[in-house]
Amino acid sequence: MERDQVERRLLNDYQRDFPLEPRPYAHIADELGLREDDVLAMLADLQTGGTVSRIGAVIRPNTVGASTLAAMAVPEERLEAVAALVSARPEVIHNYEREHTLNLWFVVAAPDQAVVQATLESIAAETGLPVVNLPLQTAYHIDLGFDLSCA
Repeated sequence: MERDQVERRLLNDYQRDFPLEPRPYAHIADELGLREDDVLAMLADLQTGGTVSRIGAVIRPNTVGASTLAAMAVPEERLEAVAALVSARPEVIHNYEREHTLNLWFVVAAPDQAVVQATLESIAAETGLPVVNLPLQTAYHIDLGFDLSCA
């Protein structure tokens, strides 16, 4: 199998049903006919190249630790700098721009609600901009996987 075919299988086949065992990448390597080191190197390359931004479990909000959605109204000329500052926080899972008065949205996850609140307050203090806390009211299941088999 060519590298691009292996990468596609790696990205597509393990979005769900990731092997829950002591050496999951060795298991994946066996299924793909590779070595564990090859799989790890391929994933590292995909992250470095920007194809993959994150490898990790998606856990229902507030079942382990605490989390919240937050938003800010950031002046356009500061958006990139503020987004970089927000992204640099280890508690921030991701952020994104929206076409709205509140144009920078992000998710904060931490061991407990006190750390979530301290993170929001710290971001507000560092940027000089208010942060709107939008805690989860109703949980919905959103499948974050995308079928890449026909791409």
